[in-house]
Amino acid sequence: MSALTNPVAPHRPQDIGSAPEPRADVNTIAIANPKPQVTKQAPARPDRRTPLLMQPRVQRVVYPVLVGVVLLGLWQGMVTAMELPPYLVPSPVLMFQTLITEWGPLSASLWVTVKITLLAFVSATVLGVLIAFLFVQSKAVETALFPYAVLLQVTPIVAVAPLIIIWVRDPTASMVICASLVALFPIISNTTLGLRSVEPDLQSYFQLNRASRLQTLWRLRVPSALPYFFGGLRISSGLALIGAVVAEFVAGTGGAGAGLAYQILQAGFQLDIPQMFAALLLISLTGVALFVAMAWLSKLALGGWHASELSHDRT
Repeated sequence: MSALTNPVAPHRPQDIGSAPEPRADVNTIAIANPKPQVTKQAPARPDRRTPLLMQPRVQRVVYPVLVGVVLLGLWQGMVTAMELPPYLVPSPVLMFQTLITEWGPLSASLWVTVKITLLAFVSATVLGVLIAFLFVQSKAVETALFPYAVLLQVTPIVAVAPLIIIWVRDPTASMVICASLVALFPIISNTTLGLRSVEPDLQSYFQLNRASRLQTLWRLRVPSALPYFFGGLRISSGLALIGAVVAEFVAGTGGAGAGLAYQILQAGFQLDIPQMFAALLLISLTGVALFVAMAWLSKLALGGWHASELSHDRT
């Protein structure tokens, strides 16, 4: 009966005399499989053995200078080989000699042109940023007014400048207005695009924390718009110089308030082509200086945190 009432249980390892399986000890596992130690790597230091000409910062200066020297050498060689007269194409040597001998009137005219350019550039920057802030606050306002900003961009300043010079009696103020109109659109366009280029998740986070419109503008939209804004500054600085020179051409002011455009016109009437090339050289160098200044300002503002400037430093 006991055999019927107590069915045979299934055989287990301990029932047939086999040794029980050893249990894994926690300490044994810890010793056998130690945790990988995370070692902090020291930040990569610049290789001091890198040759000077292989450094990116040096290459940005040396390469353009070498190209300029080669072009000037080719220019000088062609003028000398073809025996071109100075009233047709002056040589670089003659151009630099004229720049030195006529430095007095050219430097005075340069200061007038630079003053008009800077005033126009500052005016366009302030007005463009204010208009961009207005556009980003209301989509209806942007839809209604942005086509007129485009209209300012596509209208030739040569056609508008005579009217502005007639309406505004002060020659300097009229030329500043003309140059400001030329330099205005890149500030409006780039700043508006930057203010709207906000990460959706960050915008939702600000809305979740009930941030005001002013807080969202200054703490979220403005930092996002800075790269676009400085890109607009680089474009606008050159356009302000172009607008100032065109306004000087149209105004035709002479005397103490004459800019480099008037020096070019006067040199053209007198067939003083070396002086004309010297004035053109000063205008070109001024444009390069403005672009370099804007690039330096952009690096100063964005170099510590934005990816564009950081990646530019590593290349």
